[in-house]
Amino acid sequence: MAVSRAAIVGWGDVAIIHHEAIVCIEGVDLVGVVDTDAERREAATAALGVPAFASVAELVDAVAPDVVHITTPHHQHITPTLEALERGVHVIQEKPLAASIEDGQRLVDVMARREAQGLTSPKVGICFQNRYNVSSQELRRLLDSGELGAVHGAYASVVWTRTADYYKAKPWRGSREESGGGLLINQAIHTLDLVQWFMGDVVDVAGHVATHRFGDVSEVEDTAEMLLTHASGLKTAFYATLTAPQHRPVELELDCDNAYVSLRNGLSVTWKDGRGTDRYEERQAPSGGRSYWGVSHELLVRDFYAKVDDPEPFWISPAEAMKSLQILKATYQVSGF
Repeated sequence: MAVSRAAIVGWGDVAIIHHEAIVCIEGVDLVGVVDTDAERREAATAALGVPAFASVAELVDAVAPDVVHITTPHHQHITPTLEALERGVHVIQEKPLAASIEDGQRLVDVMARREAQGLTSPKVGICFQNRYNVSSQELRRLLDSGELGAVHGAYASVVWTRTADYYKAKPWRGSREESGGGLLINQAIHTLDLVQWFMGDVVDVAGHVATHRFGDVSEVEDTAEMLLTHASGLKTAFYATLTAPQHRPVELELDCDNAYVSLRNGLSVTWKDGRGTDRYEERQAPSGGRSYWGVSHELLVRDFYAKVDDPEPFWISPAEAMKSLQILKATYQVSGF
């Protein structure tokens, strides 16, 4: 692996997970951090022992990273990504693609122009790490093999909890302009991504979003219900809320000719011919991050570094990440939010 110098842009919550992944990958060294806030720069240098900078330009000029990890708030994703690309630096960017379709399209268009010109480097990968979960990989394998038979429809839910303090601690989370939305773009987007990855492109959205609990501290939704129509004509019923008293496991279920499949803390495949249920347990991994972020960030990061010299784009590209952003933004539009 030729790439070895990494940097983090945005020293906040999810940056911890990226740092853990960098440390775990042999031959990759953290060489710098970027943050626009002077106190966070000081904290990052104290915690990590690397220099911190106020901009991507300063970072690149000073320590010449091969890859930057963009872990900024949603509305600050695209600009540093484009700045890194312009300087020939690979990018691993946190989800969502952007706070708005228009901003995300800027990056999609840049990547499309580069591909049209035959340019394969630098690369951009978007962090939909749940695709690397054991349950996701096994379900994708079963769908591709044809063992499950025809799929008749799907159901998914993300039922979690938040408090008013969650929004007060970082006000951008409750800002439509800065976060781009609420529950759907910040929490449920990973499950939306899995739904479209398993079931195919979404061509129509019916649904509604609402703010049932946190309207006094945020502008964004805390509850959503949707009916997604896929290009095949199949439907997915989707429900999500942050108003529950405790986190429930994310659920994703597929009704197929040969089995009923349930993704819930692992994968259960109950065969309709009576042979019983196959169970695929999820990996467990210690982390300083939040449990609901899952255990697969390191796998995605490791895979990205392993593929930076490949001729094709990284498989979870900006264009691929645009799909989940379009689904949730369409839900906002049809519900007048």
